[in-house]
Amino acid sequence: MNELINYFTSIPSSHRAGILAGGIALFWILESAFPFFKFHYNKWQHAGINIFFTLTTIIINFVLAFILLRTADYAFTNKWGLLNWLPEMNIWMYTIVGLLLMDFIGAYLAHFTEHKIKVLWRFHLIHHSDTYIDTTSGNRHHPGESVIRFVFTTLGVLIVGCPMWMVFMYQTLSVVATQFTHANICLPKKWDKWMSYILVSPDMHKIHHHYKLPYTDSNYGNIFSIWDRIFGTYLYMEREDVVYGIDTHMDPKENNQLGSLLKIPFQRMRIPEEQ
Repeated sequence: MNELINYFTSIPSSHRAGILAGGIALFWILESAFPFFKFHYNKWQHAGINIFFTLTTIIINFVLAFILLRTADYAFTNKWGLLNWLPEMNIWMYTIVGLLLMDFIGAYLAHFTEHKIKVLWRFHLIHHSDTYIDTTSGNRHHPGESVIRFVFTTLGVLIVGCPMWMVFMYQTLSVVATQFTHANICLPKKWDKWMSYILVSPDMHKIHHHYKLPYTDSNYGNIFSIWDRIFGTYLYMEREDVVYGIDTHMDPKENNQLGSLLKIPFQRMRIPEEQ
């Protein structure tokens, strides 16, 4: 564990970029060779839109990174946050507890809030509007949502009291998990089921991208699935019955054109239907 801590304490930006690009490339190849849904779409055009949003997220996180660094430094220097107030534990337990709490505040709570507060949903629905979910869809976030997510991540660092190495570790695991759960692949159903008791599995996240309520408002987890089970937001449906998209924006002229996607948060709200 000490070697991992040392690595993430000073992980080069090139390594972080390599993990992001390498993950997309790996799952792109896998889903091209063994797709679960046989989409009839221009894969490169679709990827271009999603990679644009990925790049804007990277830029926003880079510009605001000093806030995250200052927050982690404050927590470490002042012994602030849950990890500093809990009884002393070994480094493995300390890391697991920290990652769980970061996943709750920085991901689950952020995601849940985006679905429940209308002004935040305006930005998040760009992610849900994708009707061709593949590994590039994982970072399909409007620039406005990237800022919202950054705020929750920073809040998580402060409340949890994460050292910076744990923040980098969490972000790395989060990137890989997101690419995996959005990839157009599937595990054998038994494997997926057992995985979903602890970690977010591909099928579990596919359900979250079903185009109608109540499934859209379920399965908010990012890395760990336990938060959905604890707070009663877990739902199940057969993977074959999933239809991607969001029922308020099923027109390709809106959900598959970059200019239209950037404008959606500033347009009149549309009311989704219950299934």
